[in-house]
Amino acid sequence: MKILVTGGAGFIGSNFIRMVLSLRRGFQIVNFDKLTYAGNLANLQEIASDPNYSFIKGDICHGGAVAKAMSGCDAVVHFAAESHVDRSIYEPAQAIETNITGTFVLLQIARELKVRRFVHISTDEVYGDLPQGVASDEGFLLRPSSPYSASKASSDLLVGSFVRTFNFPGIVTRASNNYGAYQFPEKFIPLMIMNALDDKPLPVYGDGLQQRDWLHVEDHCRGILAVLENGRVGEVYNIGGTDVVDNLTMVRRILKLVNKPESLIQYVVDRPGHDRRYALDSSKIEKELGWQPKHSLEAGVRDTIDWYRANTKWIAGVRGGEYRKYYEKYYENRSSSLQEIAPASKTSSN
Repeated sequence: MKILVTGGAGFIGSNFIRMVLSLRRGFQIVNFDKLTYAGNLANLQEIASDPNYSFIKGDICHGGAVAKAMSGCDAVVHFAAESHVDRSIYEPAQAIETNITGTFVLLQIARELKVRRFVHISTDEVYGDLPQGVASDEGFLLRPSSPYSASKASSDLLVGSFVRTFNFPGIVTRASNNYGAYQFPEKFIPLMIMNALDDKPLPVYGDGLQQRDWLHVEDHCRGILAVLENGRVGEVYNIGGTDVVDNLTMVRRILKLVNKPESLIQYVVDRPGHDRRYALDSSKIEKELGWQPKHSLEAGVRDTIDWYRANTKWIAGVRGGEYRKYYEKYYENRSSSLQEIAPASKTSSN
């Protein structure tokens, strides 16, 4: 099988590529990535010379480049996305363009080229804020809260429309919050780990009691591979962890594991429209495809900390330039940044 992987230089995509090449010797991977701030070919250095792997730099919104990269591929696994909620709040246009228009371009070309399998990687955030005691299954109403999650819900529906209208071989997966090696440091767990290791403040939004369903990236990638090989066309598959933990508990766990004081916790202004709770019901993929997560949260976080400790060169490479500017604006100067996107209303004196 020859697979076009979009966004393969990112966190989850690069983990997926390395896993597939290690488990499926007959598979070939074409990695199509724009190499934005979160795309990093250093994530794939160990397999760069593999004869079954090739890289093409390109934008999923550019049809000609997509068609050239997809030509001869049997399947598409579509990771490429603007995936950070905060960035979608501050600059929503890019999320809409990449996540909706880019997905549409891929679908059009995959249909023209008669690709046999199209797996679209989505998120639990499309289900929106959940009350205590509830886990969303695949039939839940989509109630996205942010421009990011709204753009992902839109792209999910596009895939479904192609399946229904054109008999297109599309499948959607929706995963909970991932963590693990090679994750870009703007995301919650690597940000907390790296700041703790450097004795820097750990910025916690609001009261820190937002709950997330944590999934190790290797478990997620195994789920995607199971869907690619044996999932039913037209279906949605949730891929979730087994540990719903609030952010403050996670921060304290990380501090304990690295032997740092809780005085490093710094509460910052919450993000607008911040969902309080996510939780996924993954019984469908467990029953149909025999998938289950293998990593416990305790062991997975410990392993992730060990990876970041051992890969200081990789950290230095991703922490410079654009990321530094982003961190300073939206964490160190958070109050003023939020005023820019939600200025206080003014009453006219006239």
